[in-house]
Amino acid sequence: MSDITTRGVRVRALSQYHAEQSDPAAGYWLFTYTITLSNEGDTPVQLVSRHWVITDATGSQEHVSGLGVVGEQPRLEPGAQYQYSSGCPLPTSMGAMHGHFEMVLDDGERFEAEIAPFTLADPMALN
Repeated sequence: MSDITTRGVRVRALSQYHAEQSDPAAGYWLFTYTITLSNEGDTPVQLVSRHWVITDATGSQEHVSGLGVVGEQPRLEPGAQYQYSSGCPLPTSMGAMHGHFEMVLDDGERFEAEIAPFTLADPMALN
């Protein structure tokens, strides 16, 4: 799990391995992750885009950017939370993700809310 706060926007990430949807013999491991965004500041913020850096166990990186998350651009009032889940396949049994969300304030100011690194791991690979 990762947990970091940038300018009042707290981003927590938790990953899970899905053995039933993975095929290690074919070099395919499926992970999901759940992101919880909390506005702990005193100003409304809106998530407008995301940028992920996904690294597998060989050090190979993939950069993924796009508008919103799961088709949404949530606006969070002070004290509000937003949670979503998504997936990430890897060609290795372990990896990591980190990145940022681009946030915008009501006055148009933009900033990057950091997503601290978190691990993607098949528990059997840890033994």
